[in-house]
Amino acid sequence: MSTVANVSDVNAALAAPAAAKTPVADDAQDRFLKLLVTQLKNQDPLNPMDNAEITSQMAQISTVNGIEKLNTTLQSMAASFNAGQSLQATAMIGHGVFIPGNTFQLENGAATFGVELAQAADNMVLTVLDGSGQVVHKVDLGAQPAGVLGFEWDGATDSGASAAAGSYSFSVEAVQGDKKIDATALALGLVSGVTQGQDGIKLKVNGLGSVALADVKQVM
Repeated sequence: MSTVANVSDVNAALAAPAAAKTPVADDAQDRFLKLLVTQLKNQDPLNPMDNAEITSQMAQISTVNGIEKLNTTLQSMAASFNAGQSLQATAMIGHGVFIPGNTFQLENGAATFGVELAQAADNMVLTVLDGSGQVVHKVDLGAQPAGVLGFEWDGATDSGASAAAGSYSFSVEAVQGDKKIDATALALGLVSGVTQGQDGIKLKVNGLGSVALADVKQVM
């Protein structure tokens, strides 16, 4: 027995659900018009509805209909925006990103981290601490421009020795004149995946966990 269906039958079957589906706004408008016609039919001939009342009711249903169409449009725009964000996020896979955080790994005598300055600084001091919170290196970096700045540490400590490989943290202080300015520590991680849930699009960053797309300060 043949398993090939008639094309016209298939098209009719596919079209049937679409034809039966009625937009919510159209349903509301139909119900309103039926109610209005019923009111007009059963109104008191000695005290009929005036034009102002009818016009007011027509304006109300037009407003409801307009809101329904606006909601549909906004939902469509939101879906397009989310699709665009997802595409943007997948392009980050395999790239390093700077995100808020003050930890890093020293490997093979090298480590990279960053700082975001809200405004230019006359002087910035960076302090590296080991796993127990002890200061191993403190450096005066002088004047720095506003924005996201990347730094590398070769593992050299203030005592002249080489720090052991492992996890470290750092803090930063920046001033302009005699006023302290906002300085955000940034951690560097490699993006390995993208997820999308109720909280929006998240990046899987190696060693740093799940990160919101909005938290990315710079893509390397």
